[in-house]
Amino acid sequence: MTETFDLTIIGAGPGGYVAAIRAAQLGLSVAVVEKESTLGGTCLNVGCIPSKALLESSEKWKACQKDLALHGITAKGLSLDLAAMMERKRKIVDQLTKGVAFLFKKNKVTRFEGSGRILAPGSVAVSGRNPVTLSSKNILIATGSVPAALSGIPFDGEQVVTSTEALSFSEAPKRLVVIGAGVIGLELGSVWSRLGAEVTFVEYMPTVLPGADAEISKTAHRLFKRQGLRFLLKSKVIRLTPSDSGVAVSMEGKEPILADKVLVAVGRRPNTEGLGLEGVGVALTPKGFIRVDDRWQTTVSDIYAVGDVIEGPMLAHKATEEGVACVERLVTGAGHVNIDAIPAIVYTNPEVAWLGRTEEALKAAGIPYKKGLFNFKGNGRALAIGQSDGLVKVLAHEETDRLLGVHIIGPRAGDLLAEATVAMEYAASSEDLARAFHAHPTLSEALKEAALAVTGNPIHA
Repeated sequence: MTETFDLTIIGAGPGGYVAAIRAAQLGLSVAVVEKESTLGGTCLNVGCIPSKALLESSEKWKACQKDLALHGITAKGLSLDLAAMMERKRKIVDQLTKGVAFLFKKNKVTRFEGSGRILAPGSVAVSGRNPVTLSSKNILIATGSVPAALSGIPFDGEQVVTSTEALSFSEAPKRLVVIGAGVIGLELGSVWSRLGAEVTFVEYMPTVLPGADAEISKTAHRLFKRQGLRFLLKSKVIRLTPSDSGVAVSMEGKEPILADKVLVAVGRRPNTEGLGLEGVGVALTPKGFIRVDDRWQTTVSDIYAVGDVIEGPMLAHKATEEGVACVERLVTGAGHVNIDAIPAIVYTNPEVAWLGRTEEALKAAGIPYKKGLFNFKGNGRALAIGQSDGLVKVLAHEETDRLLGVHIIGPRAGDLLAEATVAMEYAASSEDLARAFHAHPTLSEALKEAALAVTGNPIHA
């Protein structure tokens, strides 16, 4: 049996499902092929959303134990119900995935449960309980990514785990080793540290959050160590040896350490297996990403790809904006994503957020710049809520004053970055940020002060 659509999307994550809704709004008949029983992809099911739920719950537990006393609140007889915490996480995920299903119904998007394989341009075979072949003028690949493994070190799902298993431990491990001090590792390591685990990060690079602005990374390292997190930087894992007593983590030139569980968080790789790409001539880059042009079209006409399967930051909001822009371009001829204004956020405490160029990148490119810094200890709202660690850093072109990068570590850094993202999208200057009203007392005043500091005129520093 064959069914016909204007657009068939393989993958119902934040790139695929949003693209489907937007395409339907633009008048296309849309089919979405998703192998999992729920919609929303990694982000909604085993990524962004459940991890943020656990981060929030574990932070509240930590606050009850240590932080409330600073506010004159004494709490006694506290107990942790991890099962209830996990159930709250499950309910949030369930609500959101059901919400996507409702939006599909509302927008008349047809969902097919099963794995999609491209047979030829315009033809997708869906395998599963109800096999079907879809005929489609255009095909969009939005299959996301999967956790990357260390060479020669397989996952076993029990002692050596991915982020998926680390979201659902039945109890806090006594000793948790996290391989990789990037976004995923730091977030999940923070969760289990708050819930009682002794957490050690093993990172190959010399800094935490490799790729972040060095000043921000250095501050993050100092603040995380103060929370009791342990870091072994410039450390290469060569072997994991599971046994009944735990997992021995062997490193090059260092003494091995023992863990009850090891979370491998060394990044993710594009999920392209089983799509039939080679058979239809869709080319990949040397790193295994799908090669696309500036319209997100692959090397085969009428086959497109967005999100983690193509090069660029592996972020849900990048996939979303690419999916929207891709289908808008298909229908209207116009669609654009500003790759230089994609925000990145780490939901630790304090949060870390950035967009644009780092100071190191500007130096390497020979771009003249000026910078402004402001410490949250000078912000009244940060002091009032008891979260004054961290700083805001604004980078602007030395000659034009155009914003080049904004980097924040501190309370609600991800929310504060939104203003800077809009400013950069509209090519604003540091003076534009500095002269705009920022209500008092708010955390956003820290961004204003950092912008004022670019020209050497901060008021409260």
